[in-house]
Amino acid sequence: MSGTDEEVIVPRRYPVEFRRKVLDLIEAGKPVAEIAVQLGKTAQTVYNWRNQDQIDRGLRAGVSTSESAELVAARKRIRELETELEVTRRANELLKAQSDPKGLYALNAGGV
Repeated sequence: MSGTDEEVIVPRRYPVEFRRKVLDLIEAGKPVAEIAVQLGKTAQTVYNWRNQDQIDRGLRAGVSTSESAELVAARKRIRELETELEVTRRANELLKAQSDPKGLYALNAGGV
């Protein structure tokens, strides 16, 4: 997996209730630019909240918030399993190197 496939999790700065109130203002017809100025955020941030809300409600195509969280958890679990597999493979190689089967059945000098 390359670094570009990784998702960066950024802590949410505003509680869900706050975002809901902002989205209610948008639905009531208040301009996004005005809301953004009041929040001290860019209009793009507010548009992103609106777009994600539309995805979560099934009004727009995209990855929902819950699906995104599931993907992040699945990718984390895959990384853990890949690490575990690599450790197991290395341990197996070490055990093979320590127990040389040829040395177990070596004939003694008397030809036995």
